[in-house]
Amino acid sequence: MYLPKLIPWALALSTSLALLSLTSPAQAQSSWPSKPITIVVPFPPGGATDALARSIASRLGPALGQPVIIDYKPGAGATLGAAIVAQAPADGYTLLMGAVHHTIAANVYKNLSYDFQKDFTPITVVGVVPNILVVNANKPIYSVKELLVQAKTEPNKLSYGSNGNGTAQHLIGTQFQILTGTEILHVPYKGSAPLTTDLLGGQIDMSFDATTSTLPHIRAGKLRPLAVITTKRSAFLPNIPTLAEAGVPGINISTWFGLLAPAGTPKPIVRQLHNAIIKIIKTPEFKAQLEEVGAEPIGNTQEEMAKQIADELEKFNYLVKAGKITAN
Repeated sequence: MYLPKLIPWALALSTSLALLSLTSPAQAQSSWPSKPITIVVPFPPGGATDALARSIASRLGPALGQPVIIDYKPGAGATLGAAIVAQAPADGYTLLMGAVHHTIAANVYKNLSYDFQKDFTPITVVGVVPNILVVNANKPIYSVKELLVQAKTEPNKLSYGSNGNGTAQHLIGTQFQILTGTEILHVPYKGSAPLTTDLLGGQIDMSFDATTSTLPHIRAGKLRPLAVITTKRSAFLPNIPTLAEAGVPGINISTWFGLLAPAGTPKPIVRQLHNAIIKIIKTPEFKAQLEEVGAEPIGNTQEEMAKQIADELEKFNYLVKAGKITAN
């Protein structure tokens, strides 16, 4: 049988083509990441979401060998940033710093361009912080009982700020009024940073914001804590009662923050991200940084985060309907 000799260039070409045909998508992903990664923060700079995102980004970049950039996309109760990530290529280069606000917003905003369960792949919950009822320290209110007396005596004279319509603070404020029979003016903001600025300046009277945003000002004596909105007292404020202990049981909403990727992101990339982030969360330095702002590190599995999201979507569906919360 006659076999023609291959000339050198043809032999080289055939060898290259053969090698290309053996390159699988998984092998192609082995070069990830080959460019900077972006974490979309759906709130303005300076808030709790921003603080945790920057803490992770500053360590994730060196761990992966590529810069990790923070991109702020605030607005619409954190749904604007989520929509951007949902529509981004599923290649691991665009991530969302998600939060409890997204599981609430999914029940508040009826025309979202994305489905928070179907259009995202959970990576891990980075941390969780308790929400806390605080008032401006110049306000002559020293307890929940005194707050309720004033709120009932002068309906809608007191005001509270939230991170936006359909956020955790909005839901807590609504529940608080339902359970106490009070009327308190709701003032929505685009995030914790502008909310806190106005609270410190006296433009609003109170908030139910996360300790990440309020704790430094509590320690500085500029905000007065009245109650923590959890089932047990906070280790960071052990002398402050829970809202139930202060006479208003039935509200228990903590604020979690976690990373998600667009649905369809290759599993090897998601696994690489998860492993790198878990290593960061377990370091003493990261834990200490979170403790400074009243946050507890978590670092759960993808499956655990997915279940948490599913459970909250069901829980908040009931609460949103009961409170008749809508997005303006």
